[in-house]
Amino acid sequence: MVINQKQISTNVSAALAEDVGDGDVTAELIPAGARASATLVTRDHAILAGCAWFNEVFNQLDATVTITWTAADGDVISPKQELCSIEGSARSLLTGERTAINFLQTLSGTATTVASYVDIIKKTRTKILDTRKTIPGLRLAQKYAVGCGGGINHRLGLYDAILIKENHIAAAGSITEAIRQAKSKNVPVEVEVETLHELEEALIAKADQVLLDNFNLAKLVKAVNINQGRAKLEASGNIDKENILAIAKTGVDYISIGALTKNIHAIDYSMRITTMLEAS
Repeated sequence: MVINQKQISTNVSAALAEDVGDGDVTAELIPAGARASATLVTRDHAILAGCAWFNEVFNQLDATVTITWTAADGDVISPKQELCSIEGSARSLLTGERTAINFLQTLSGTATTVASYVDIIKKTRTKILDTRKTIPGLRLAQKYAVGCGGGINHRLGLYDAILIKENHIAAAGSITEAIRQAKSKNVPVEVEVETLHELEEALIAKADQVLLDNFNLAKLVKAVNINQGRAKLEASGNIDKENILAIAKTGVDYISIGALTKNIHAIDYSMRITTMLEAS
C-alpha cells in the first residue's frame, strides 16, 4: 500500500511526544552548537522497512539534519551493512536516535516475518494476507511493512470491506441474510464459514470472498473443489511455517496470518557517532 506523509507525521509526532516530552535533558549536556555525523548499521539479516518514519523523526526534531540512504524499503539487508549516514546537530541526532530506530526495527521486523512466509510458498499461486491484529496506532505503518515483505493487505479497518463473522450471522439470522444486507454497502463482502455446508450457502448468496476458518487439509481441498472459482478462498487459523506450504498446495487463493503483525521480532539496528565537531 501507499502510505501518505500525513499518517507518517502523525505516527512520529505521537512517538516523539511520549519519548522527548518537554525536552531531552541528557542531550542538553552536549554543547548546543556541536555537530556530528553518524552511521546506521544492521546486526541482522532482514528486509528493510520504515525509512520514511526514520527520516520524519529527524525532520520534526531538526529540519537541518541530512540523511543519505544506501538501501531502500524492501531491500534484503545483512549484518554489519551500513544503511545510511546522518549529519547535523549532535543534540538532534542523540535525541532522535531511539525513536527513529524503534520505527525501523518494528516495521523491518514485520516485513522480515512476512518475507519468511512468502518465501515458503513462492512456487504456489497462493498469496499471504495480513489481518487487523496490529499495534494500536501503527495499523497503516504495519500494513505498509507487510507490502515491503511481499504480502498483501486485507481490509485496512472496519470501514473499507465487510467480513461477516459468527456473531454477525447470528444477529442477521443466516449467512444468506447477512450477505444480502451487506451487498447494499457497495464494498467487498467476505464471510467466515466453519463447515462445507456454510461454504455452499455463502457461494449461493454470492459472497465475494470466503474465509475458511480452521479447515483441515482435507476440508480445504473439498472447499476448493466446491468453489470452482466462484469466490476467492482464504484459509485462516493455526497457520505456521510448518503447515503453510501444504495449505497453499490445496489451491486456496489466500492465507491470512495474524502473527505477521502481532508476533514481532524486532530487527537489531545500531546508530554510531563517527565524527564529532565541538561548538565554535
